Amino acid sequence: MRGSRTGQPIMVLFDLLGRRWALGILWNLSVEPLTFRDLQSRCESVSPTVLNTRLKELRTAGLVEKTDAGYDLTEDGKTLFRHLEPLGDWAMGWAPTL
Repeated sequence: MRGSRTGQPIMVLFDLLGRRWALGILWNLSVEPLTFRDLQSRCESVSPTVLNTRLKELRTAGLVEKTDAGYDLTEDGKTLFRHLEPLGDWAMGWAPTL
């Protein structure tokens, strides 16, 4: 996994989450497991190549898994989302000030 040259876990995480569509995928999977097509539909402008690449990266990181129902968050993915969710709430209040 790319990331900080120093190997700091937070920098590796920020690198992963900063990639196109990584957060969008996590956000959409936080609601329910989704098939590749469903994820592509919800992430409107994502190309199949980028979506496939992000899913592989998120699976390698242990945040997403492939199940019979489609792609889903792992326990680590769910824990991460619980930490990210308050940022979404904060952003809703912040957006009108822009």
